[in-house]
Amino acid sequence: MISVIKIIEDTTVDGPGFRTSIYCAGCQHECKGCHNPQSWDIAAGTMMETEDIMRVIEADPYADVTFSGGDPMYQAEGFAELARAIRSRTTKNIWCYTGFTFEALLKMPAQRELLELVDVLVDGPFIESKKDPDLLFRGSSNQRLIDVKASLKAGEVVLWKQ
Repeated sequence: MISVIKIIEDTTVDGPGFRTSIYCAGCQHECKGCHNPQSWDIAAGTMMETEDIMRVIEADPYADVTFSGGDPMYQAEGFAELARAIRSRTTKNIWCYTGFTFEALLKMPAQRELLELVDVLVDGPFIESKKDPDLLFRGSSNQRLIDVKASLKAGEVVLWKQ
């Protein structure tokens, strides 16, 4: 089960191409200037089962998937279950936005499990003083677009290349 604020289909702002973005509830980072502060309270969402979310994801064969929020890493077990279903039933790539850093997630067992199922991680808190509207797929310059598989293999952060 995942507490979901909304699911947006065919969005182009949460990664390359058309995407189905699952915006979850729950975030304790509470970044100043956050574009989605209504998502901070986990109770603000509606509890959804993996199968209900998969119906939306599978309805569009051309859209890849993005986990956003809130912060999906606060519901890592539910999102890991969803990511496993996506992996087993589709060829879609998965992006995930989080206020945690890649390095911190490696030390958190449940979050690392989800991390290992993601293709690209957009990491780090939004920092208002580093806001840049010209950045690709992120809000502040401290945030990184990380190629997760390459990073895990290399043992260090490898940035995603478009």
